[in-house]
Amino acid sequence: MSQQHTPQMPWMIYGANGYTGELIAREAAKRGLKPVLAGRSRDQVEALARELGLEARVFGLDDPLRLLAQIKGLGLVLHCAGPFSATAAPMMEACLHAQAHYLDITGEIAVFEHAQSLDARAQAAGVVICPGVGFDVVPTDCVAAALKAALPDATHLALGFDSRSSFSPGTAKTSVEGMAQGGKVRRDGRIVSVPLAYEVRRIDFGAGEKLAMTIPWGDVSTAYHTTGIANIEVFIPGSVAMIRGARFANLIRPLLGLAWVQRRLKARIGKTVVGPDLQRRADQGTYVWGEARNPRGERKVARVHTANVYSLTIDAALSVVGHLLQERPGGGAYTPAKLLGADLVTQLPGSGALSIE
Repeated sequence: MSQQHTPQMPWMIYGANGYTGELIAREAAKRGLKPVLAGRSRDQVEALARELGLEARVFGLDDPLRLLAQIKGLGLVLHCAGPFSATAAPMMEACLHAQAHYLDITGEIAVFEHAQSLDARAQAAGVVICPGVGFDVVPTDCVAAALKAALPDATHLALGFDSRSSFSPGTAKTSVEGMAQGGKVRRDGRIVSVPLAYEVRRIDFGAGEKLAMTIPWGDVSTAYHTTGIANIEVFIPGSVAMIRGARFANLIRPLLGLAWVQRRLKARIGKTVVGPDLQRRADQGTYVWGEARNPRGERKVARVHTANVYSLTIDAALSVVGHLLQERPGGGAYTPAKLLGADLVTQLPGSGALSIE
């Protein structure tokens, strides 16, 4: 059963005490929005809520009944607490039971695939499940959708981005998990495991040609659900040394996957990694690129220049929140471009036009 959506529909940012969650909470308050701020860290959540004049709730995700009680009556949850490999499934489940829309800012392939597996249940509940409403994967998903429209019979899709942004602690921890799992591409409709830096080629993302390598990015899942294109790879620029390092990591992947190694690496990140400040974010725009090919050898290339990773994540997430607060889409599992269209990225502050050639 679909809910009545009004601008006053109560909603929550879970993980508001994290780097990106706090940035989104501050911008939401600046725009006059009134999300409930929630997370596990009482001191941080309550201090931020006091400062912004918002309601605070403190709870973890390990008790399903308590979790459900905390989100009952909300219309939407924007989930910002990673690593999403551990946190997304329980929050999605609670949202389905509470009939609250679920959004998150993940880039993790397994989370996107899990969301798609819930499509029928989400339809029945009248709930939108749309992970990846941040930099992962809004700009690349929009590029994928635009290329599908430009070359409808495309069978191969390559996507990529050139970003100079540094990591937040949560993103760095997720990347450590990703290295242990190796590379991923989509072949003939199926996601398959490949070595890190499996393919290397030269790409002009928008600022001149660079050496680039494949990475296990979320679009390996989402772009397929957006476009139906069966063969998908995602690239980022990589120096010769970086590519060599990724290929060396293939040799020690069994070691990287050990629980104690993961714990030590993540603990080190927690102590040493700090997300970029406002000045650094302002200086870090991103070039986003895509290429579609069909069986006749025809090729279309798309490019768009966007704001930095974190500013885009704030604006994209709040754009999707705003859409769901005011519109009444049917329930189901969505990708960002499926929910709001290929032009979502160009409507965000700091984005240029999306060009196709």
